[in-house]
Order: sequence, then structure tokens, then C-alpha cells
Amino acid sequence: MASAPLRRRFLSWMAATGAEVIGVQETKANPEQVSADLREPAGYVSNWAVAEKAGYSGVATFSRQAPLEVWRGLDDPRSDHEGRVLATRFPELTFFNIYFPSGNRGPEWVAHKIAFYQRFVEKIGALIAAGERVVVAGDVNTAYAPIDIARPRENLRTSGFMPEERAAMSAFFDNGLIDSYRALYPDTVRYSWWSNRSGARERNIGWRLDYVLISQNLVPALREARGGQRRRTAATTDAGSATLR
Repeated sequence: MASAPLRRRFLSWMAATGAEVIGVQETKANPEQVSADLREPAGYVSNWAVAEKAGYSGVATFSRQAPLEVWRGLDDPRSDHEGRVLATRFPELTFFNIYFPSGNRGPEWVAHKIAFYQRFVEKIGALIAAGERVVVAGDVNTAYAPIDIARPRENLRTSGFMPEERAAMSAFFDNGLIDSYRALYPDTVRYSWWSNRSGARERNIGWRLDYVLISQNLVPALREARGGQRRRTAATTDAGSATLR
């Protein structure tokens, strides 16, 4: 459960954003475990996806309007118990809040991550092919291009920048998703994660792991995007955003 100062910071940040929809990843909690003001923040409707394993994964979506429909998971028994996917359908679009797996625990986790990517592409690709307006926000756990990581050559065999992970991620774009930040800022260096070791943040040795992806039919509505600057405390994260009109 978040401390009172941390809770106040998060609620203050949430109020200041003025966002219609906010997605939070790696919540690591059931909604019953948090205070009422976090569970149902003023002015927002909340929905949560929770992992079967206590203290693991999890995502929460806060929206100004109640969604027409809510579903969890990717209809995949390999990962749906991990509480990584929460979809909320609104009249204007469908919002996916996703905490993608990390592969940093070894080859079997890289394989699990890539399988998750592939199942995600199947699900999203079908919606996009049907003409749906889709937004995907989340921690993808991969820096897609060399511009998205401070030290690309040194990390080619590090999970999060492996060629096979990036190839799997390229299928997102092949199936109709657009990186909202790169659509507006193709050459800007910006990161959303830094290691806690060796003063990486101070030296800006970072990775851009967090994305807001949109379907092609939403590009004309894209007005602004932010590509990173995840803060030190998870309760005040602002790792990526997109403004649509």
C-alpha cells in the first residue's frame, strides 16, 4: 500500500494532467488493498487487472467516462493469469493498457515475451483490420531503435534490445500501429527508464521502453505526444502520453 505522501503525490499528479484516460502499469496490488481515494480517484472511473500471484504485475486504467465494455487478457492461457492486459472500449476508441513481459530473467523469459508480442499482434491486428480506432499505452520493455537507447552496441545481447525482441516488436508497426511520439519527433532522443546503478539517470544513460501506440486512423487526430521522462517513484510516473482531438 502506498504511503500517504506518495499517495498524495500521485493524486496531485493525476489531477494536474487533466487526462481523459490514464493507464498505470505494474500496480502489484488488488484494488481492495489500496485506499479508497486511490481505488476510485475523484473524477475518474477505475478498472483493474490483477495477477493471480500476489504482489506481481497488474495494471489499472482511470477514465473520465465509464467504458462501454471492459476485458482483460489476450485470450491466452500462457499469460492471462499475469494481469498484464486491460482493455476499455469507449465510443471514440478502444484503449489497451498493457504491461508487457520482461525478458531479463533468462532465455525462457525472452521466449515468453516474444510469444506475448505475437499474441498481442494477432489481437490488435484483427481489431485494426476491422477498422477500430485503437490506442495502446504501456511498458513494452523493449527499446525499438538505436535512437531509443543510450548504448545500442553494448546492449545487443541484453534483453530489451535483442534483435529478436525488436524484430517481434516490428510486427506491431507492420500490423497498423504507429508510435505516436516518433510520428511527431522522429529524431529526438528521449528515454523513459534508467538503471539505478552507476548514476545512469544523472548521466542520461537511458532506454525508451514506454510507448503510446495508435492505429493509423487516429493519426489525423494526433496533436501532441511525450516520449518519456519516467520519474524515480512509480507513483508519479509520466512515461509517455498522447493528445488526440
